[in-house]
Amino acid sequence: MDRLLAPLLSPLLIAQALRLRARALRLPEPPGPRAGETGEGPTLRLLILGDSSAAGVGASHQDNALSGQLISALSPHRRLTWRLEAKTGATSRSALAALSTLPHDPFDVVLLVLGVNDVTSFAPLNRILPDRVRIAQEIAARFNTPQLIVTGIPPLSQFPLLPNPLRWILVQRAARLEPLLREQANAAGHSYLPFSMPMDPDLMAEDGFHPSARAYAHWAKALAPHLLDDPLTAPAPS
Repeated sequence: MDRLLAPLLSPLLIAQALRLRARALRLPEPPGPRAGETGEGPTLRLLILGDSSAAGVGASHQDNALSGQLISALSPHRRLTWRLEAKTGATSRSALAALSTLPHDPFDVVLLVLGVNDVTSFAPLNRILPDRVRIAQEIAARFNTPQLIVTGIPPLSQFPLLPNPLRWILVQRAARLEPLLREQANAAGHSYLPFSMPMDPDLMAEDGFHPSARAYAHWAKALAPHLLDDPLTAPAPS
């Protein structure tokens, strides 16, 4: 239905998108470390790749962002060597290009946090899906075939910043993309973790588009068991 309505609504959608771009509060990527070593226990080498939510936009410091919250959750159980490679606005296409600039370091787990900008940029599915295949291939070749964990798309329907009908169109696009990404990941033997946390208003940053520090804490708590690869504590991804 959205594929039929989008052309009819395109003047309004373009106007809404331009208005959002002009008026939206632009939060910076927070300061703080993007690599380090910490913790006790068996070694875990972790790489976090992704977009603004991976970069922690909405938090005041990396310690309160996704990476910092994950390190806090994992370090009591693992000796961590970790790195964050994330950029506001990253899409699957731009993340693929950025991968080619990274050194060939070995990692045990790569957490891939992408999807929102693929939806909001209206990138075609027949470009996103091949890009994701190439991202997985590049990760395997560059980082010594680590476990790849792919996160799902957050619930755009709950983002206060987005007005209708733009919100509705984006939600429909995400609903088409999400099962395809899950099927692709599962077929390749990767883990796909849907974004199951409801983005209540008190879990959103002040820009109405990114998670707050509190949301990052909840998200990290949900992701941590999967990064520990502990079948006794990690719920199976749906």
